[in-house]
Amino acid sequence: MPRDASAQADALKFCFDSGRKAFMDITPPFGYSNIAPFLKTQRVKLPAVGELPSFVAGLNAIPVSFTEFPVACRDYPLVFASGDEGKSVAPVAVLGLAPGENLFAAPSGWSPSTYVPAYVRRYPFCMARVTLDAVEQAERLICIEKSAIAADGDSGEALFDAASQPLERWAGIEKLLNEYEADLERTREMSELLMRLGLLEPFSMQATPSGGAPLSMTGMFRVAEAKIEHLSSDDLRELIRKGILGRIYVHLLSLDNFGRLLDRRAARAG
Repeated sequence: MPRDASAQADALKFCFDSGRKAFMDITPPFGYSNIAPFLKTQRVKLPAVGELPSFVAGLNAIPVSFTEFPVACRDYPLVFASGDEGKSVAPVAVLGLAPGENLFAAPSGWSPSTYVPAYVRRYPFCMARVTLDAVEQAERLICIEKSAIAADGDSGEALFDAASQPLERWAGIEKLLNEYEADLERTREMSELLMRLGLLEPFSMQATPSGGAPLSMTGMFRVAEAKIEHLSSDDLRELIRKGILGRIYVHLLSLDNFGRLLDRRAARAG
């Protein structure tokens, strides 16, 4: 389980102030540049209303979690992607039809009246596993993009008061981080079960916009609906009990949004 910011600050302080020199290694999530454990004494340069992380402008897909499926399916095609040639998969929302194309991000912010994925909303914070002296720690730490930490003399917002008690703004941020991290465990379980049951199949998307060059997207996976009827009763019950069967049909219905992406692309070009 992740630590809260107050507890992890004390733990890190003990680690480095107790005379033991430890080598800390933290791998940032995709899109983050350089992260560090968040301390309750730090002031933070939080994004302004509507301000987006710089990395989202060049994303044509973004991770989505188990709980996000029912709401994200209204706006995006939800597919499964793999970074290891199909050995494992993870669900993503497709944001564009070409590499580096995000049809929902603009200088003014995310497209109005569309769902903003939690991966975007949590920035500049995240949860990360920390390695101390080459030993991966069991608990994840709340981390922050280093560029968002206010230096001495810079303006920034305190998220804890002088008595190290969390302020109201931090309560909402920590709730999002903890809920999202817990939801990722359910997301991983869903992806692994779909792989184990052999329900996923690769597919591609081809389209030729009016007056434009042909588009092709590959490397995606979807649930093969026909395979569901061949599942054993025990496997089917497991999908139902874990809420995964509902997500499967949400995912399949969301694939119609590829057509809406074409419309959005044409509108932006016009």
